[in-house]
Amino acid sequence: MTTRADAGDDLLRILDELDELISTARSLPMSASVMVSRQDVLDLINRARQAVPTAVRRAEEIVADADAVLTQGREESQRILTHAQEEAERLVAGENIVRMANDRADAIISTAEQRAERLRHGADDYSDRSLAALETEIDKLAEQVRAGREALAARLSAGTDSAAPDAERERQEAARHFAGWSVDPAATRNWNQGGR
Repeated sequence: MTTRADAGDDLLRILDELDELISTARSLPMSASVMVSRQDVLDLINRARQAVPTAVRRAEEIVADADAVLTQGREESQRILTHAQEEAERLVAGENIVRMANDRADAIISTAEQRAERLRHGADDYSDRSLAALETEIDKLAEQVRAGREALAARLSAGTDSAAPDAERERQEAARHFAGWSVDPAATRNWNQGGR
C-alpha cells in the first residue's frame, strides 16, 4: 500500500511533470501562450486526483491505528483494575491478615490506577502526535496543490493580455476554467468537441 510519504511524493512529482510540460511547450507566435497536449495534461490531472485519495486513505489508517492503540490501552487498564480488585478481595478473605490485606489491596489498586492512567495518557498522546503529523502533511499537500494551481493560473492568464478575437478569448477562458479543476466532466466533453 502507498504510504503517506509516497502519496505526497506522487503528488509533487505530478506537479513537477505538469510544470515541465508547460515550461517546455512550444510557444504560439506573437503570444505568451503555449501549445500543450490536452491528453498529457488530462493524464497528469487524473494521476493527481488518484494520489489525493491515497493520502486521504493513509490519513484514515493513521486515525484507525490511533483508535486501536487507545482501545488497547483502555482494555489493558480495565484488566489491570479487575485483577487488582480480585487480588484485593482474595487478600482480604484471610482472617488473620485483614489489616495487611486492606493495605495491600489499597496499594495494588493505587498502582493499578496509576498504570492505567499512564496507559490512557500514552494512548492519547500517541493519537495526538499522529493526528498532528497528519494535519501537517495534509497542510503541506494543500499548500503545494494551491501553489501549483496559482502558478498555472498565472501562466494561463498571461495569454489573455494579447489582442485575440472574442472566440480566442472564450477558448482561453475555458482553458483557464479547466485548469482550476472546477468544470464537470460533461462540460469538459462539450468544450472539447467545440474546440475541435
